Amino acid sequence: MAANYNNSAWFYDRLSRLIYGRTIIKSQVYLLNHIPANSNILIVGGGTGWILEEITKIHPSGLNITYVEIAEKMIALSRKRNAGGNKVNFLNQAIENVKDDSIYDIVITPFLFDNFTEQTLQKVFDHMHNCLKPGGIWLNTDFHVTGKWRHKLLLRSMFIFFRLICGIEASKLPGIQQCFERFGYISIDQKSFFSDFIISTAYSKT
Repeated sequence: MAANYNNSAWFYDRLSRLIYGRTIIKSQVYLLNHIPANSNILIVGGGTGWILEEITKIHPSGLNITYVEIAEKMIALSRKRNAGGNKVNFLNQAIENVKDDSIYDIVITPFLFDNFTEQTLQKVFDHMHNCLKPGGIWLNTDFHVTGKWRHKLLLRSMFIFFRLICGIEASKLPGIQQCFERFGYISIDQKSFFSDFIISTAYSKT
């Protein structure tokens, strides 16, 4: 059963700010300057949709965005966001079930992969890899194992909480970096946040 954040939609952003301040926002916004004008963009797991408004600040129009989110209540919140003159197609389903022949210039995955076991990660990653054009850019932000005890405690607490509330299947971080390496992606930009607990990376598909 896929994770579904319907139960947390009403408090998700507030909980994030309580724990991380504006770090979650800053870590994702950092990568958005890699989006060229008039891009065809795939966003997977965008949550409440605030990232649409941040993208619109950079590109007020001209973008074609496919917004995939499995939680119906998250989609409802996302539809209320200001996307300017950009076209947004909202898809309320799991990305691995999306039958889409589109080829994207940009793929954005904000804190998506930490929901998955290793097996599911491979399936989801392979599906999105095939959606990105050669030379396209993949913007990924997620948690990173640092070895620090406070990060271990925070990560474990998050997994337990969201498994109970939202049914996520993961109990530890899967090998996210290894997936990009397996397909030969090249890191073109990277920045860490929250004492290296969060890593934002722009990858180029070779």
